[in-house]
Amino acid sequence: MDAERMAYVHAFDVLGDPVRRRILELLADGERPAGEVSAVVQEEFGISQPGVSQHLRVLRENGFTTVRAVGTRRLYAVDPTPLREIDRWLDRYRGFWTQRLDALGTEIARGRRERRRTDDERS
Repeated sequence: MDAERMAYVHAFDVLGDPVRRRILELLADGERPAGEVSAVVQEEFGISQPGVSQHLRVLRENGFTTVRAVGTRRLYAVDPTPLREIDRWLDRYRGFWTQRLDALGTEIARGRRERRRTDDERS
């Protein structure tokens, strides 16, 4: 497997964990203190603060988040770089669902036309 594909597999391994995906969702709206992230994740997943810290570390070490110190607080934010790389990788597969969504749109429009025609005939 080439290095680029290995990087994508690794990224999916990191994001395969629901706790880490939830952390990224929380950070998607902007920078948040580690304590705030930890409180939400502890409440939702029932894991300990050290457990949340471990997930934050995995995200940070794999480039998905950044952290900066402000006094005693640690502020986490999403680093979009690896997400852009995943998006580029997914690009080659978008055609599979785009064609199906286009076909669905066509069928919905056809159904609406037929309903209008039926309604007009009844009037």
